[in-house]
Amino acid sequence: MGRELDHLAMLLKMSVEYKKKIGFGGQLLIEPKPKEPTKHQYDFDAGNCIAFLRKYDLLEHFKMNIEANHATLAGHTFEHELALSAANGVLGSVDANRGDLLLGWDTDQFPTNIYDTTMAMYIILKAGGFTTGGLNFDAKVRRQSIDAEDLFYAHIGAMDAFARGLKNAAKMLEDGVFEAEIKERYAGWDGEFGKKIEKGQATFEDMEKYILKNGEPKIRSGRQEMLENILNDYLE
Repeated sequence: MGRELDHLAMLLKMSVEYKKKIGFGGQLLIEPKPKEPTKHQYDFDAGNCIAFLRKYDLLEHFKMNIEANHATLAGHTFEHELALSAANGVLGSVDANRGDLLLGWDTDQFPTNIYDTTMAMYIILKAGGFTTGGLNFDAKVRRQSIDAEDLFYAHIGAMDAFARGLKNAAKMLEDGVFEAEIKERYAGWDGEFGKKIEKGQATFEDMEKYILKNGEPKIRSGRQEMLENILNDYLE
C-alpha cells in the first residue's frame, strides 16, 4: 500500500511539473471517490485526500472537486465534504448531482433537492464563493427518459435547484440567525481565557486552576430541532 501511495504521489508531482512546463494557469483538482472502478480507493473522501496531499507536500497545488454522489457513497453528506474542504482551504469546484441513497453505487442523477442545494450554497458562500471551478453537472437522465427534451428539463431543473439554494443561502447569511447561534455556542472561546487556550498559551495546570476558581462551564442546549425548523422556513 505504501508503495502504491508513493507512486500515486509521484504521478501527481509529475502533473504539477508538466503544468509549469506548459504554462497552464488553471487549478489542479482531485475528486474524492470511495469506489468505482475498484472496491476501495485511497481517495475515499475529502479527509483522505487532504491527508494524502499534506503528506506528500502537494496541498498547495491541488484543491477538491466535491461530488454530491461520491460524498454519500463515502457515508457523508454533500455539505460535510464541502465544509471539510472549505475548513482546510481546498474547496475548488463541485460536481453537482445526487445519488440514490438506497444503492451502493454512483447513479449520477440530476440534483433536485432544495435542502441539499441550500446547504451546499450556504457553505460555499461562507467560504467566499467559488474562486476556481464552479458547478459542473456530472449527471445523466434516467433510462426511461428517452426524449431529447428530457435533457433540457434535467439541466434547467438542476440549475433552478441550485439557484433557489443560492437565494436561500444568501438570505440565511443576511439574517445571521445561524451565525448568532454559533457565536453564542462558542462564546466561551471568545473570552480572555478561551483565547489563551486557542493560542496555545494555557497548560493543563492553568485549566485546572480556572475550573477550580470558576466552576464547571454551564451546559447549554444545542437546540438542533429549533434550528432545523428555522432552516425549513428558508427553503423556497
